[in-house]
Amino acid sequence: MERVTGRPRQSLAGLWNISFGFFGIQVAFGLQNANISRIFQSLGSDVDTLALLWIAGPITGLIVQPLIGHFSDRTWGRFGRRRPYFLAGAALAALALIAMPHAPVLLVAASLLWILDGSINISMEPFRAFVGDMVGPTQRTLGYAFQTAFIGAGAVLGSIAPFAITALGASNVAPAGVIPDAVRYSFYLGGVAIFCAVLWTVLTTHEYPPEQMRAFAGEDAPARDAGQGGNALTRIARDIVQMPVEMRRLALVQFFSWSALFVLWVYTTPVVTRYVFASTDTASRAYNDGADWVGILFSVYNGVAALAAFLLPGLVRRIGMGRTHMACLLAGAAGFAAMLVIRDPVLLILPMIAIGVAWASILTIPYAMLAGVLPHGTLGVYMGIFNVFIVLPQLFIATVMGSLIHNVFPEEPIWTIAIAGALMALSALAMLRVGEPQAEATGIVIDANLAL
Repeated sequence: MERVTGRPRQSLAGLWNISFGFFGIQVAFGLQNANISRIFQSLGSDVDTLALLWIAGPITGLIVQPLIGHFSDRTWGRFGRRRPYFLAGAALAALALIAMPHAPVLLVAASLLWILDGSINISMEPFRAFVGDMVGPTQRTLGYAFQTAFIGAGAVLGSIAPFAITALGASNVAPAGVIPDAVRYSFYLGGVAIFCAVLWTVLTTHEYPPEQMRAFAGEDAPARDAGQGGNALTRIARDIVQMPVEMRRLALVQFFSWSALFVLWVYTTPVVTRYVFASTDTASRAYNDGADWVGILFSVYNGVAALAAFLLPGLVRRIGMGRTHMACLLAGAAGFAAMLVIRDPVLLILPMIAIGVAWASILTIPYAMLAGVLPHGTLGVYMGIFNVFIVLPQLFIATVMGSLIHNVFPEEPIWTIAIAGALMALSALAMLRVGEPQAEATGIVIDANLAL
């Protein structure tokens, strides 16, 4: 039994099952991040409007994540608390993935992105709280490390899929306004992956009922806000006002680091195809080879993240959570800086390794820190609120970056990468304001039998 909360310790198989659904979710995200700009450009978008077309996802997340977190905290039925949201979101996302490569025009593609991102958020947000529900303090970092490993592995498959399917004989070239077969088959694969992986977690896990969760927390009384008035929106607003100071400080770190990541996802395809493969013609072989190579690069940073996630607990034990996260963020900033000068496609793997180290930490450490300071009964809603600080920077980038490219850096999208590097460096500096948490509160004491 856990010394602090009383939760039974999870075996390796249990930790696997709890997080396996994230593998499918990240196959979908990997496909989205590596290929949506390619789809938009194939349907006629220019570089100036790419970020604006991506805005559907952030707006959806801004609305969906706190609400799903709020309701999943209060849901209990035959199928549990979080699992109904996992499965419903996965089913909708699978349908959107299958439809996406058949979009005939930009407006339809942007609308499908809206549906896809909203559906993925319905599945993804409760998964963050699910780990906190199912593991106790001494396994928390390892639990989120498993989640990060599946995020990396799924994103590798999603990112590399068009390249691999091209190698198997499908065409990666199509006439203007048509999505290549390799991309289309990849999105079909993503639809199957997200539904099956999430279904695995739903069928192999059993959630603790509310009364048992209260007992784990050492409480005989109901959750904090039970019986208090107000609808979902007013309760969420109250939770925002009452959020712990540690969460406020981590939110600033999230704002800068996720701003950098959003730039990476939106602009790597136009940057690599233009500066490394010397093409802006979306119907050309060079452009599509470059777009496929972006998938390889994204698979590298996600693969590095999957491996690095299990090295983080050992590093945290030695230098602390705050310093570990700062060091990883600085590695990411260095990776963006290297992208500014490298013009060899193979050498671009080096900055992706550095960005992968940052990605592993971004997906692990802030959530482990946060789970240790949140009040009982609010883990879902606060994870949703915390993810708003992932969404806000995306809205910021989506609304200003196109204008910057058009007015300040006309026809030179490489400067978006410089901005991303500066933002990642600012996120590292923002960690100076975040105090070092107690080891027991964040789960950095890992059982020797489970330390990988």
